[in-house]
Amino acid sequence: MSSQDSCVSIVPYFKVQEGKLKDFKALCEQFVSQTSEEAGCLYYGFCFNGDEAHCREGYEGAGNVLAHLENVGHLLAEALEISELTKLEIHGNKDELAKLHEPLQEMNPDYFILEYGFRH
Repeated sequence: MSSQDSCVSIVPYFKVQEGKLKDFKALCEQFVSQTSEEAGCLYYGFCFNGDEAHCREGYEGAGNVLAHLENVGHLLAEALEISELTKLEIHGNKDELAKLHEPLQEMNPDYFILEYGFRH
């Protein structure tokens, strides 16, 4: 059974350099502030486990994922100066994920196809 839910989730994990957690968290505040203006963002926030960070984020369709990455590209570049992207997953239905393969190929994400579920 295929799901028609067009939500696309980006699932990045970062390992923050020693002594840089405070700087990384300051960037997180900027990410949240800037992303809060995006109409196509369904949810967004950062979670921490010591010096590991995860951004939980979801967008209405692939187009909004790409708009988000353009919107926060400069912040992501700064974050990657003080952290390492250790894992990146993209979750969504097959049609939406297909729109992201070419634009995100340099990031080399793992894609997970949504097959069952619903969203209210």
